[in-house]
Amino acid sequence: MRRRAQPAPRGQRRPRREGSGRPGPTLLPSAPQFSFLMTEALLVFSPESSPLRSFSRKVKVRVHWALQLLALLCALLGLGIISYNKHLNGKAHFVTWHGLTGLLTVLYASMQCAGGVVLLYPKLMKNWTLAKLKLYHATSGLVGYLLGCASLMLGMCSLWFTTSVTGISWYLLMLCPILTSLVIMNQVSNAYLYRKRSQH
Repeated sequence: MRRRAQPAPRGQRRPRREGSGRPGPTLLPSAPQFSFLMTEALLVFSPESSPLRSFSRKVKVRVHWALQLLALLCALLGLGIISYNKHLNGKAHFVTWHGLTGLLTVLYASMQCAGGVVLLYPKLMKNWTLAKLKLYHATSGLVGYLLGCASLMLGMCSLWFTTSVTGISWYLLMLCPILTSLVIMNQVSNAYLYRKRSQH
């Protein structure tokens, strides 16, 4: 016969088994939302797939800004909820590769958004040309995007995710950030890096 678990002493909570129970608020889908909004923010400038191709660049920049801010808010919200949940459960913070890269991604995205203010007001950087500022912002943004995709993929390798999503579904989901990374890399390279090289 299956033995029943003994009740915990009064006033004490029974320790939870590792990996059991519901995932809780730490698995709020802020990472997919962050990745989706960040991808759409970059694809706004795509000459092939942008839904705003007929609009002026000024409109595209505003939409890019709005989507990036929403992505950053999702990331900050997720980071806050995860930290609070770990504090409630007495667990260590940022001890996995997913946690460390996720924290680094949020910090990097915050600095990237702050750096984007310079493009809105280029007169703040008098010693830099607008073309050079755009090049640096695009390339650093690409690095941040790849960092976010790496964090997302590491999260897909976690124990909870690999037990919840198995088989071909796991491989298909893992393929999504890889394909979007290649698309964004191609877009930034064609728009800035290859064009810059051809000018020399």
